[in-house]
Amino acid sequence: MTRSEPAEGAQGNSDVWLVVPVYNEARVIRSVLATVLPTFPNIVCVDDGSTDGSADQIRGTGARLVRHPMNLGQGAAIQTGVEYARKQPGARYFVTFDADGQHQVDDVRRMVTRLRTEPLDIVIGTRFRGNADDVPLVKRLVLRTAVALSPRIRRLGLTDSHNGLRAFNRTVADGMDITSNGMGHSPEIVAMIDVNRWRVAEEPVSILYTDYSKAKGQSLLNGVNIVFDTAVRRRH
Repeated sequence: MTRSEPAEGAQGNSDVWLVVPVYNEARVIRSVLATVLPTFPNIVCVDDGSTDGSADQIRGTGARLVRHPMNLGQGAAIQTGVEYARKQPGARYFVTFDADGQHQVDDVRRMVTRLRTEPLDIVIGTRFRGNADDVPLVKRLVLRTAVALSPRIRRLGLTDSHNGLRAFNRTVADGMDITSNGMGHSPEIVAMIDVNRWRVAEEPVSILYTDYSKAKGQSLLNGVNIVFDTAVRRRH
């Protein structure tokens, strides 16, 4: 594990920790962190076995760096990051935040404010409460299918359970135990919400789809995996 000095400022969010899973994001991770750190100075990046020098780009930014020696998958990286963050003094709120530049700081700010002011344990970002035209068609169809396949997702009133932007309190962080290393962590988190009766709500968010992010995360195989994982967890 490598530790960098935390960024200064944003004292109002000193009790918030962002967990950023990173896999081969050297092209963008430094600029993403530069956008977020002025508002949320506590960030732990989990370099999940990157081979492109992502760790070198994270060092010196002010974010903490934890490294997996090999690629274990996004679920494992999130779990590692949450375990690290919940050990930090004063940590009360936690956010999972993608490394590819899709997520917006203003959305995180609103979600954390809701945790502070409303009787909620977890707030999940959604692309589907409002105008979803910006969501690529294949992605839209895949995510709609995942919801249709899961009575649990529908019962909880969720429309976008695979959104990587989530904010949650200490209760959720202490109870989070992700065992699905890959994309299956999203329906697993939904299952934990249901079983533990965590109070959940959705927050409309804006996703910035760039050529870079679409190339990283919009593959047909990735979509098939999402639907498969959802169907399997429906049966269990």
